[in-house]
Amino acid sequence: MFKSFSFIHRRSSRSWFYPLISITVAFSLWISSAPATQAISWRDLIFRGIQVIQLTTLSNQQEVALGRQINEQLKKEVKLLRNPEATEYINQIGQRLAQVSERSNIPYTFQVVNDSSINAFATMGGFVYVNTGLMETADNEAELASVIAHEIGHIVGRHSVEQMRQMAVAQGVASAAGLDQSLAIQIGVELALRRPNSRKAEYEADQFGINNLGKAGYDQRAAVDFMEKLLQGGSVPTILSTHPATNNRISALEAMINPSFANNGSGMDNAAYQSKMQRLLS
Repeated sequence: MFKSFSFIHRRSSRSWFYPLISITVAFSLWISSAPATQAISWRDLIFRGIQVIQLTTLSNQQEVALGRQINEQLKKEVKLLRNPEATEYINQIGQRLAQVSERSNIPYTFQVVNDSSINAFATMGGFVYVNTGLMETADNEAELASVIAHEIGHIVGRHSVEQMRQMAVAQGVASAAGLDQSLAIQIGVELALRRPNSRKAEYEADQFGINNLGKAGYDQRAAVDFMEKLLQGGSVPTILSTHPATNNRISALEAMINPSFANNGSGMDNAAYQSKMQRLLS
């Protein structure tokens, strides 16, 4: 009886001992390969290991998971419109664009923010937000779609991920292991609500967006029409106030238009759109 128990005990000990050795070796190799200036203590690594995100090797699945957590925090910062029909309308436009985007292999979530300012924004992992003020200001569905396509362009370019990496390094909160998950969520919320994208990121999102707009069957000219309309409105709206060189961007957008998609797409029926907005947002 005792001999049998001893055998089981030895086999049980090996069942956890060998995996522990493997983990120890793996951590040792990783630590030895990290720059000395970025070394992390064993105690800190073991305590925080599960909560650390490595932004330079962030997979699509990890980005979507992080985006989902940022979205949960954003919903505490903004007031989402509790109108399923309006949300579904934005979702239909967004999914139509997302399916033909250069990054159609991740899920997308489109939400309406109950805010009269003319704005839209996005965070990593496929989360896009559209203000009711922007919906009301657009003349037609193609103009609205042009803004959503632009925000999808930021997700395609992974601009939020790069911004987060840059901010984490600048603030000194990134380590050899990566960035603490709770800090990543805080930075993600800050980037989505209050940080402008770089000039390069804006032009890249414009390029992705206007290409996406045409591939989805919308009139590409609507992107230029909407931006020109905003500039003529007097005060600079929120969506342009944090974005650089609007006049130059309009010229660049005009050059990006594919003649086969200009004045030759859907979504330009102003009357039908205004009727829909009156029903959805009144």
